[in-house]
Amino acid sequence: MKNKRKGSHVIFSFVFLVLGFIVAFAFQVAQADKDKNKLSDSQFDRDLSLRNELIDQEEKNNQLFIDLEQAQKELSDYEKELSTKADSYYNLAEDANNYRMYLGKMPVQGKGVQVTLEDGNYNPNDDNVNNYLVHEHHIFQVVNELYVSGATAISINGQRLSHDSYILCNGPVIEIDGNQYPAPFVVTAIGDSEVMDGALNIKGGVKDTLVNENIKFTLEKKDTIKMDALRTN
Repeated sequence: MKNKRKGSHVIFSFVFLVLGFIVAFAFQVAQADKDKNKLSDSQFDRDLSLRNELIDQEEKNNQLFIDLEQAQKELSDYEKELSTKADSYYNLAEDANNYRMYLGKMPVQGKGVQVTLEDGNYNPNDDNVNNYLVHEHHIFQVVNELYVSGATAISINGQRLSHDSYILCNGPVIEIDGNQYPAPFVVTAIGDSEVMDGALNIKGGVKDTLVNENIKFTLEKKDTIKMDALRTN
């Protein structure tokens, strides 16, 4: 009877030991799952925070990109405006120089043409010697044609013409702004030599007219012509 009780105690002790082990193991597993869940929640929060930061940074980058595009557009518009103003200032300066050249206020140099007008060979059978002399209207024809052809500066026998110059015929000489010059009369013009040459030599033009009026007409193209500024009193 005592042996049976002792054996029962041993069995119960063993059963309780196993149950205790199972309970302890189950507790450890439950605790591990709990810690794992805590770790997962913490990682999720961290990932969520990083993702939100990334989204926020992307939005900032997009805004910066938009701002950069706007700044580049404004810079481009400003550069175009400066370029337009620079072109305008350049054109104004160029126009001012052209006006000074036309007015004779500044020395000029460039390509051009030189036209020489000489009295014709007198025919003794002709009673009127004036039919063989160079007159102011002959010179006017040459000067006007040169201006129409784009001449920027013109001189006669070395005297530069201004916008209000006058030319008068006084017997065998011509008077330019109070100064007298004898024949031959050398008309020099700065400009496009090809254009001026073509304009003067056109059929039925100035050259043909003057030659028909017994005037000796000679034209030369010049690579370099220099003219001083007009002297002002």
